[in-house]
Amino acid sequence: MLEASGRFVRRKIQNLFYALGFFFQVVKETFFFFRRKQVGFKVLIMQILFTGYEALIINIIMAVSIGAAIIVIGSSLLPQFGQNQLIYSILIIIITRELGPLLTAFVITARSGTAIATQLGSMVVNHEIEAYVTVGLNPISYLVVPRFIGMVVSMLVLTIYFNVFGLLGSYWVVQFIRPISLNEYFGGLLAALEVADLFSGLTKAFVFAVIISVVSSFQGFQVNRASTEIPVAGIRAVGQSFILIILSDVFVTLIQYV
Repeated sequence: MLEASGRFVRRKIQNLFYALGFFFQVVKETFFFFRRKQVGFKVLIMQILFTGYEALIINIIMAVSIGAAIIVIGSSLLPQFGQNQLIYSILIIIITRELGPLLTAFVITARSGTAIATQLGSMVVNHEIEAYVTVGLNPISYLVVPRFIGMVVSMLVLTIYFNVFGLLGSYWVVQFIRPISLNEYFGGLLAALEVADLFSGLTKAFVFAVIISVVSSFQGFQVNRASTEIPVAGIRAVGQSFILIILSDVFVTLIQYV
């Protein structure tokens, strides 16, 4: 029993060091990506289209719905305590600092994280990775780095869209439920909004994008030779990404508020 536990712990520690080495290799190759010939640019563009463009509608619907819900609930409860203006601070904190990057990351993990892990896993099973190595191409440079950059760009853009539609687009939805003066709403919003709020959300978006892309790519390469391992890699990529996203969200929040 103790021997089995020891092997399990050693294997986990070994995988952790492999993952850290993989991460540093991705970061190193990222700096050289734009200096090389445009071998990986097609992968980069396709990743941005799939991760950013195709997820835009889902992102907008979530942002408008959550922003409208916050306004309706806040405008109903806060006047009872004489804190009407507090609705704008609450809206900005929830949308820009927390739910914007967090919900966007969850959607991207479920869509793109799974896709990256299964795509790379399929390439391993079909010996395509070996073909890259045989002709002298680094799989990390031409397969992982474009997905890494595409994920970061898409997450940042989607988070900005979430902020815009969550803070501004939701106002027009609320007019059908609980009308608010346009000057009052935008005046209160601009008075409560600070650069630090936007910077906080974008920082989290960047961290989440790094986590999703690296974890998903690493799990894809962890597939050995059986096609049955491919869906398992996708599940592991999603599960590990969710855990690390939540932990990093708490960590970044503590740094900002402590």
